[in-house]
Amino acid sequence: MKRIVSVSLGASERNHKVTAEIMGETVEIERIGTDGDLSRAISLLQELDGKVDAFGIGGIDIYIHAGNRRYILRDGRKMASAVKITPIVDGTGLKNTLERKVIKYLASSGQVSFEGRNVLLVCAVDRFGMAEELTACRANLTLGDLIFSVGIDYPIYSLAKLDKLARMLAPVVSTLPTKYIYPTGKQESRPNPEFFKYYEKADIIAGDFLYIKRHMPERLDGKIIITNTVTKKDVDILQQAGTAKLITTTPELNGRSFGTNVMEALLVAFLQKPVDSISPEDYSNMLDKIGFLPRIVDFSRKWSTTRLKVQEG
Repeated sequence: MKRIVSVSLGASERNHKVTAEIMGETVEIERIGTDGDLSRAISLLQELDGKVDAFGIGGIDIYIHAGNRRYILRDGRKMASAVKITPIVDGTGLKNTLERKVIKYLASSGQVSFEGRNVLLVCAVDRFGMAEELTACRANLTLGDLIFSVGIDYPIYSLAKLDKLARMLAPVVSTLPTKYIYPTGKQESRPNPEFFKYYEKADIIAGDFLYIKRHMPERLDGKIIITNTVTKKDVDILQQAGTAKLITTTPELNGRSFGTNVMEALLVAFLQKPVDSISPEDYSNMLDKIGFLPRIVDFSRKWSTTRLKVQEG
């Protein structure tokens, strides 16, 4: 049996554990939140190091990307450095592979048309592969990196502009504690009504769900949400808000979709290669072998698709 553990700076109330059969092997997948407590997250990683097959870290990235550059985040590096034996990933490799594939799949299958549609991507440096693929699909992109990360009402409309801003700001932002740049889901904060206009303008809202939720208005009538790491409660909130369709880039496991860091850790456990030597092609081939497809919930038609059979953990 393989064991995958995600240690997250996010809220412990979002913890989840399942046992799944994948490629003929039993896999235990668990997410453990630490409510923003970096010291506790590091202690958990050290305690479990060498006892599990792969780690994911959530609520923070090790790296963020813009253009051809990557920037190391302080807290992410601290968490990764705490581990000496077990492979550890933050989901970056999978975001760059799986999320590109998902956008291509949605477009080619006719599930979602992106060309000429207004798409709000709440944080592109967290999902640069998705941003590039949406651009390739000729979507009218609004990038909300400054809006949703640091609360500055400054939309970005091109990847070139994002690259320029990242070169100026990332060296400073990357040194900030996580609580200043990412909503863990534990702290309570009121949405800023000044930011509702970006939701209202968008046909499609994409990116990390906690960023989406941070300033979400009460109504999202007719909107398409492309995200991941949603609980059953999150799904209910989106349905009640009038959302037309929910798409998660990772499949549903017992009522919720895990983060990309968890799914990347799963792939690493099966690939059994050093993380630094795993290529995008390795991830892509493994995704095809496992048969990952996005979870699609059409609220207007009351149907959904998912791909993995699991047991309660």
